[in-house]
Amino acid sequence: MSEQSTAAAAGTIDVGGDLTVNRLGFGAMRITGPGVWGDPPDPRAAIETLRRAAGRGVNFLDTADSYGPEASETLIAEALYPYPDDLVIATKGGFARPGPNRWTPDGRPEHLRSACEGSLRRLRVEQIALYQLHCPDPGVPYAESVGTLAELQKEGKIRHVGVSNVSEAQLREAQRVVPVVSVQNRYNVTDRSSQQVLDVCEQESLVFLPWAPIQQGDRNVGVLAAARRLGVSAHQVVLAWLLASSPAMLPIPGTSSPEHAAENVAAAGIELTGSEVRAIRDGG
Repeated sequence: MSEQSTAAAAGTIDVGGDLTVNRLGFGAMRITGPGVWGDPPDPRAAIETLRRAAGRGVNFLDTADSYGPEASETLIAEALYPYPDDLVIATKGGFARPGPNRWTPDGRPEHLRSACEGSLRRLRVEQIALYQLHCPDPGVPYAESVGTLAELQKEGKIRHVGVSNVSEAQLREAQRVVPVVSVQNRYNVTDRSSQQVLDVCEQESLVFLPWAPIQQGDRNVGVLAAARRLGVSAHQVVLAWLLASSPAMLPIPGTSSPEHAAENVAAAGIELTGSEVRAIRDGG
C-alpha cells in the first residue's frame, strides 16, 4: 500500500447503472458540529477535509439534510462547487432534528418534498444524483414515503432512489413502488445484522453503503494482526476488509480531519490475504 493511494485503487462500482464511481467514498456527517448539530468548530478544516478527499480520487459523497441540520450540504457546496463532472453527491431526507444527538423520523410526504427542495438549493444542483429515504417512519406507511421519492424522480429532481436503515421486507416494499439502486445500513466488523440485505444487494446489483463502517474494528484480533503485518492502522484494515467482503460494498468513512481523510483513502490500496479476510470475518 502507498500513502499516496487514491480511491481509484479500490476499483469502481456502478450506481443505478449509469453513474460509475470509485468504490471508496466519503461520509459527510462528521464535518458538522458536536452531536451532528450546527456548524463545525473549524469550518476551514471541514472544507479542507472535503477537498483532500476529492483530491485523492473520492468521487462519491454521502450526506443528508439532517447533518447539521443543513450544515453538511452547505459545506460541500462551499468546498467543491462547481463540481467535477464525475462527482456523485448522494443525500438523504426523512429525519427531523430537534437538537444535538436527537433524531426524529419524519417520513411525511410534505416533509420529504421540503427536504429534497432544500437539498437542491444548498447543494446548488438541479437534480440530486442519489436521494435516499433516511429511515422508515413508524407513523407513516412506508410505501407512502417511498412514493414521494418516486414522484420527485418523475419530476426530474431525483435521478436515482435509495433507501436506508431497512430490513429485507422493507427493501422489497420499496422496490414495489420505485426502482431502488442502493441501500445504506449499519454494517461493520462487529455488526453484520444486515448481512441478508447485503446478500440481496449482491444478487441484484444494488450498491450497499455501510454506515459506521469502522466502529470497534480495533477490537478484532484478525484486524490487529493484519494491521501489524502491513504496518497500517486498524481503521485502514477494516475498510480494506469491507472492500474485500463484497463487490456491492461502497464504504463511506467519515472524518473532520484532512489527515484522517487521506489515511482512509489510502486503505483502497491495501491487499489482505484470503486467510486474513476469513480471520477478520470470524472474529479471530
